Amino acid sequence: QVQLVESGGGLVQPGGSLRLSCLASRSIFSFNHMGWYRQAPGKQRALVATIASGSVITYADSVKGRFTISRDNSKNTVYLQMNSLKPEDTAVYYCASMFRSELYWGQGTQVTVSS
Repeated sequence: QVQLVESGGGLVQPGGSLRLSCLASRSIFSFNHMGWYRQAPGKQRALVATIASGSVITYADSVKGRFTISRDNSKNTVYLQMNSLKPEDTAVYYCASMFRSELYWGQGTQVTVSS
């Protein structure tokens, strides 16, 4: 079993920055992959960024150059640094991890980009 707890969401103006954190309940060293997804109102949940155990990173085209995913194995934490935020980035952001062929989700954290 894995529990994931996200934090760092909030309200920010367009052009601003936020850093999301995802704390796992166990060592993430052996996780196959961890990532961030988001779900805007009326839309399906979509990939934002993922980082695999070999540090292979994938970004959605819409966030390339603005968002950065990273992991700190010593803290069992994955981060999502979000810069140059746009109103269309408004969504609930979810952390996900793949461990022993099981997919786990966090409860989500709201990010609202508005003036």
